[in-house]
Amino acid sequence: MFAMAMERMPEGPPSAGPVPAGEAAARRALRVQMLATEHWSLLATRSLSWNESFARAGMFLTLLSGATVALALVAQATAFGPGFAVFGLLILPVVLFVGLTTYVRLLEINNEDYVWVRGMNRLRAAYLEIDPQLAQYFITGTTEDAVGIFRTFGADAATERTLDTGRFHGLVTTPTTIAFVDATLAAVLAAIVAVQLSPPQSMLMPAGIGVITFFAAGVALALFGYRSQQMAHLAPTARASGADASSNSQQEGSQ
Repeated sequence: MFAMAMERMPEGPPSAGPVPAGEAAARRALRVQMLATEHWSLLATRSLSWNESFARAGMFLTLLSGATVALALVAQATAFGPGFAVFGLLILPVVLFVGLTTYVRLLEINNEDYVWVRGMNRLRAAYLEIDPQLAQYFITGTTEDAVGIFRTFGADAATERTLDTGRFHGLVTTPTTIAFVDATLAAVLAAIVAVQLSPPQSMLMPAGIGVITFFAAGVALALFGYRSQQMAHLAPTARASGADASSNSQQEGSQ
């Protein structure tokens, strides 16, 4: 009995033979299904982001319109007296605060949308790995570089002097519009404060303070928006770290 037990050798790992055609097809179908599920998830997330962007911008502009109407009514009731200035100093900071938070959130949504587009480009590259012949049917980008990203957005990154590329496209976006309105609100507030602190004989000084405040606020918001774009660079970093972790795990498994 002991001799028979000693003669039995432990079974090793199964030999790596050719994968049957049916099993290979099943693995391929499962891979396509997983990629498609992730693709639809990114599309749904991107749709929710766009809906939030429109809702936040609409809410701010609606609040601004209501505040403007209220200021007009108070101006008629007080004949632009001290009561009008006090009311303006009370309501305009609230509108400006909502405008600034809306601007920041719109920047975040744009950065998130850039990440979602990059993820979908990565998934299309995986589709092409499965079936390279599908490349002729894709009109969107399949790479994660600037050309691929702009291609998914429907723009041409090669023509840098057009309004649909990254250099000038920021001038026509929704965050830039909100930033322009915020800078105008800041200028109006600064002019009202200047009038209340030292009532001048003319409106040149308050107007000059308003103009300076407008440009200062515009530059500050533009710089903040430019720096906030660094969030969009998280995707390649995460992919690189994931690839490093995968290679490290494979090396540990081989050891």
